[in-house]
Amino acid sequence: MKILLLSLALATPALAAPARQTEADGYTRYELLDPASHKFRILYDVTATTPGATAYYNPIRPGSAATDERVADRATGKPLPFREVDGATAQAGGVLNARPDGRYIEVSLARPVPPGGGARVFIDKTYEDAPSYYEKDGTLFFDRPLGIARNAVVLPPGYELIGSNVPAQILQQPDGRVMISFWNSSGAAAPLRLQARKARFAVSPQAGKLPERALQTRNIVYYLEAPETGRFNLTHDYTESRPGTATYVNIVRTGSTVSDPSAQDLDTGAPIPHEILRGAALKATAPELKDVTETTEAVVFRFTPVGAGETRRIRITETYTDTARYKLSAGELDWHRSFGRAANAVVLPQGWALTNSSIPATVSRTADGRTRLDFINPRPDEIDVRITASRTAP
Repeated sequence: MKILLLSLALATPALAAPARQTEADGYTRYELLDPASHKFRILYDVTATTPGATAYYNPIRPGSAATDERVADRATGKPLPFREVDGATAQAGGVLNARPDGRYIEVSLARPVPPGGGARVFIDKTYEDAPSYYEKDGTLFFDRPLGIARNAVVLPPGYELIGSNVPAQILQQPDGRVMISFWNSSGAAAPLRLQARKARFAVSPQAGKLPERALQTRNIVYYLEAPETGRFNLTHDYTESRPGTATYVNIVRTGSTVSDPSAQDLDTGAPIPHEILRGAALKATAPELKDVTETTEAVVFRFTPVGAGETRRIRITETYTDTARYKLSAGELDWHRSFGRAANAVVLPQGWALTNSSIPATVSRTADGRTRLDFINPRPDEIDVRITASRTAP
C-alpha cells in the first residue's frame, strides 16, 4: 500500500504556482462629487502585462465602498465581464500578496495577454470614503495617498483650489471644473492633500486647451550598444486614438541613420508592416508634414484604421546610429540627447558604470544586469540629458 501511494504521489504533477500579476501604464482620474456625500468617481486605465493572463484583479481599497462599477476593453471600447471576489480568489489568480479578507474586481480580459504585449483595461467605479474626502468649516479636503504614478483630481463644480501639497498642473476643464494633475516619480505613494472652497469664477478661454502631461501615452527606452559604434536600439510605445488613423510616421532625426525597423500591435501581438520613405514619396504619403525636403527620411508604419471608440497600442522598434550624440570620449561613454516626451529611459551597455547624469533619474538594474535610468519630465518642455559612464574592471 505504501509503495502504491508513493507511486501515485510521484505520478501526480505538483500544482503550478500562479504567475504573479503584473501591470503597467496606470493612470487614475478622480472626479470629486458633492463633498456631503463623501463620494468620488474613479476612472482608471491600466495594462495587464502577465503573459497568457485571462483575468485582471483590481483591489477595492479597505474602508471604501465601491458602487456603479463599469469595465471596458480599451482596444475595442466594448464592455468586459467582471465580478467582485475575495482575496483568496485574487491570490489564486496571481495577486500573491492579496489578503484573504480583501475585496477585488475580477475582470475577464477580451483576449489572453500576448507575450511582450498587454491587455488595456478601463475601470469606472465610485467610492464612498468619509475619512479621505470631506468638508469642514467651509473647506473641502481630499486627503488620500495615491500609489499610481500618474494621477488627476477634478474638483466639484464651483470650487476653487486653495491648497495642494504636491506640485501639479492646474487645468480648468471646459465645463469650468478645476483639475489637479501630477506625475509622481518617487516610487512611493504620494501623500496627496488638497483643499478647496466654494467660489464664483469665470471659465478661462484656455479651459480644455492646455495638454495634460500625466495623460501622455508615449514611453521610449534607449538600449545603448558599445559607445564606439554610436549605435542604440529603441522601443517607442504609444497609443493611437484618432478615428480613421492608419499610419504612424517616424521622422529620422537629422544626424541619425535608422536600420532594422519593426512594429507590433501590443494588444494582439500582431506585427505591423513598415516602409522607409524620403522626400517626395514621404510628402505624398503624409502631406500634413511640414519642412519635408529631398533628404528628409522617415519610417512609415501602416496598421488597421482605428474605428470609433477604439484605440491601438503600438510598439515601434528601431536601431539608430548617431555618433555626434552618442560616442566614446576620452575613454568614457558619452550620451547627450534632448528628450521632449514625458517618459524616457536609457539602458547602459554591459560592463559600464554610471558616473554622471545631468538630469535627475531613478536608477535600477535590468534582468540581464544592465544599468537603467528612467527620466520623468512633468513639464511641457525638453530636458537636456547628458550621461557618462566608465568601463568596469574585469
